[in-house]
Amino acid sequence: MTDAGELRRRTQELLAAHPPAETERLDFLRARFDAGLAWVHYPQGLGGLGAPRSLQTVVDAELEAAGAPDNDPRRIGIGLGMAAPTILKYGTEEQKRRFLRPLWTGEEVWCQLFSEPGAGSDLAALGTRAVREGDGWLVNGQKVWTSSAHLARWAILIARTDPDVPKHQGITYFVCDMTDPGVEVRPLRQITGEAEFNEVFLTGVRIPDAHRLGEVGDGWRVAQTTLNNERVAIGGMRLPREGGMIGPVSRTWRERPELRTPDLHQRLLGLWVEAEVARFTSERLRQQLTVGQPGPEGAGMKLAFARLNQEISGLEVELRGEEGLLYDDWTMRRPELVDFTGRDAGYRYLRSKGNSIEGGTSEVLLNIVAERVLGLPAEPRTDKDVAWKDLAR
Repeated sequence: MTDAGELRRRTQELLAAHPPAETERLDFLRARFDAGLAWVHYPQGLGGLGAPRSLQTVVDAELEAAGAPDNDPRRIGIGLGMAAPTILKYGTEEQKRRFLRPLWTGEEVWCQLFSEPGAGSDLAALGTRAVREGDGWLVNGQKVWTSSAHLARWAILIARTDPDVPKHQGITYFVCDMTDPGVEVRPLRQITGEAEFNEVFLTGVRIPDAHRLGEVGDGWRVAQTTLNNERVAIGGMRLPREGGMIGPVSRTWRERPELRTPDLHQRLLGLWVEAEVARFTSERLRQQLTVGQPGPEGAGMKLAFARLNQEISGLEVELRGEEGLLYDDWTMRRPELVDFTGRDAGYRYLRSKGNSIEGGTSEVLLNIVAERVLGLPAEPRTDKDVAWKDLAR
């Protein structure tokens, strides 16, 4: 299935059998998945047709022109961008068929249980324990900075299963049921006033061994698939010209000539050019994905995304002067998604501060780019051959 014409024909057949104006949204999404038009590069039976990834745009264009509903990808981004590629690569056939369809249709929201209070930037130092018990595992520990945990049905989880080996070797990767009675989700209110993040406490959570992804003790390697895809999902999103954060400040510049100064003009021009460079680089990264798996280059895009968002939002606040200090609503809310462009300048300025932390801190990503992209020598590590239980904490 490599022909664009054949994909158009199949898409038209889907639209004829399930007219968007007459079909319930969820019924249409399920039919689209079953027709192999969800993500065409996935295997047949799993929402795809084994076609080149680049042909997805053919399907998307036909459906958009027909007014067909999408699966609200911003709301289910963790499932689409992180859980699905990991399940596809490491999951059993039973796991793929159980999880991928409701994940793609948005019937089941996913979250990511990776970071911990004592293992954020040094993720491999995590201490959440999973102990074998019969045909399953008993998990105890705490996770933090968990986006969408208050909405999620499932979570991708890494936990320590062997404390007697070095920290990268004793980790195993699981799928965790967020409705288990031992899972407690607490909101973390942020500088924006909202609580899109959460802390998650795991107390006696039982996970069947059938919900393990990869081999026991091989969780760090499995997690790299998730992390590489996460950075691409954050830094490699498709945007039109003046999409993202540069859009609102550019509109303000055009509509409010009384706010302009020569210095702000020069700074805006520089950031506008950088935003365009990042946009085209992101497009190149997505094209690389069509012929392989995401690599460490995604770390560079994530770095650029964070820096540009913070500099652009800072310029916007400065451009607006006293207006930039206003804030629309400090109500404590637990939103379903982050809306950078739908809020005011104050929100964008505050929320962008988290961009250099979430999805891997900028400091860690600089190391990844230095070592894995540029080939520079790795930083000295004194804990490489030390058992996790013997590490200073």
